[in-house]
Amino acid sequence: MLSRSSGPQRLTALRRIGTAVAGACLMVAASACSSAVSIENADVPAWKATALPTASGTVLEDAGKILNREPLVKDAADVPSGAYTLTMTCDGGGKAFFTVTSGGTKIAEAGAACNGSRERAKITVPAAGTVQVSTSSVDAPLLYAYHLAAGS
Repeated sequence: MLSRSSGPQRLTALRRIGTAVAGACLMVAASACSSAVSIENADVPAWKATALPTASGTVLEDAGKILNREPLVKDAADVPSGAYTLTMTCDGGGKAFFTVTSGGTKIAEAGAACNGSRERAKITVPAAGTVQVSTSSVDAPLLYAYHLAAGS
């Protein structure tokens, strides 16, 4: 503790404290702005295992890296008609978009904030056939994962 009579020593000590506080604030601000996940070097299967565990009744799933703005498309043939849940997540900042088509017709669009949270969308596949999910983002690079599973 500093006494009131320490004069120049007190001023020097206050400057040191101020510098330390400012440095700590800069470190906190910098860590808040940086991505917790290194996208380019990420182990996608390991990330997916914790970010989006498997679900029973899955008819279509994918996980990967979006390194540019090109959509990534995956499809499954012979998907029965019925109610499904699209569960999706992404990490790295920004937002990922998921477009679901059935028989070439868009049946759903959904998005997920890339902060590690999981989003769900209810989807009805009107007729048995091929279902396709297109994943894209303007906020590349990022990690994404989704699964389309039977159930309401």
